[in-house]
Amino acid sequence: MEPNIEPEFESAPLFDEELPEGHKSGFVALVGKPNVGKSTLMNRWMGLKVAAVTPKPQTTRTRLQGILTRDDAQIIFVDTPGIHRPRSALGDYMVDTARHAVPDADLVVFMVDLSEPPDAADENVASLVAHYVSIPAILAMNKMDLVSEEKLAERTEAYRALGQFDHVVVISAEHGQGTDELLDLVLERLPEGPRFYPADQVTDQSERFIAAELIREQVLIHLHQEVPHAIAVQVQEFKERDNGVLYIAANIFTERESQKGIVIGSRGSMLKTIGSDARRSLEEFFEQQVYVDLWVKVRKDWRTNETYLKQLGYG
Repeated sequence: MEPNIEPEFESAPLFDEELPEGHKSGFVALVGKPNVGKSTLMNRWMGLKVAAVTPKPQTTRTRLQGILTRDDAQIIFVDTPGIHRPRSALGDYMVDTARHAVPDADLVVFMVDLSEPPDAADENVASLVAHYVSIPAILAMNKMDLVSEEKLAERTEAYRALGQFDHVVVISAEHGQGTDELLDLVLERLPEGPRFYPADQVTDQSERFIAAELIREQVLIHLHQEVPHAIAVQVQEFKERDNGVLYIAANIFTERESQKGIVIGSRGSMLKTIGSDARRSLEEFFEQQVYVDLWVKVRKDWRTNETYLKQLGYG
């Protein structure tokens, strides 16, 4: 059964009497510097890949909601771009998006990477969280599986010192340790309320957006150094054919001709690999056969061009 991404009509919240007593709902902002595991955590809780996940920093570029509906609650996770020092108009957009997610939230989960000591970027995020003192905040220290026993206590104390938190938990978003406990803590701190979305809706984003992100994910996985960050993906066609196959045509934009050649690869080998792996991810998400048609085009310096950014959905 295909996941419901974008409902055909806008439905009002369910009446309270249709929900169990004490039903909870709310928005949970996942914030932190780049590559701390925010998208991995949200995908684990959702049981579905809603957000692109790669080892590359700044994989998440825009605000993305994952909607987890249970009998007793509806939790809307707001996955945000990593807060960093921006170097382009795209970077400015990403940081602004993350910062604006905090005051709108009912709860903040501040994620850090235990495999590294706190740095200025962590302190910057901690200051943002501390500014909104009326919003409950949980410190989630991720990647516990990458820290030796002798360094664990030292790192946890260093991150605790970044601020005052309602609760602190050590987790591994990739392997699942501590994530159920963290979800329980999130649920405890949410207010009682109705459902804001239909029970079968899993994200606020369109099917085209999800398709573009899953394609971009494969570009990030297969390419190295600066090329992935100069990549944008825009879906041009998204339709189900008469034979039941979902046809997706997308443009992969680069900033330079040289980058275009890298994405295509020798005799198209890299583009073929990206397309093949993207097709598997898309078929897993949409639960049907998918045909992917990819084209690589140059859009010079698109990360610093406000018009291009808006056209690509970053504005």
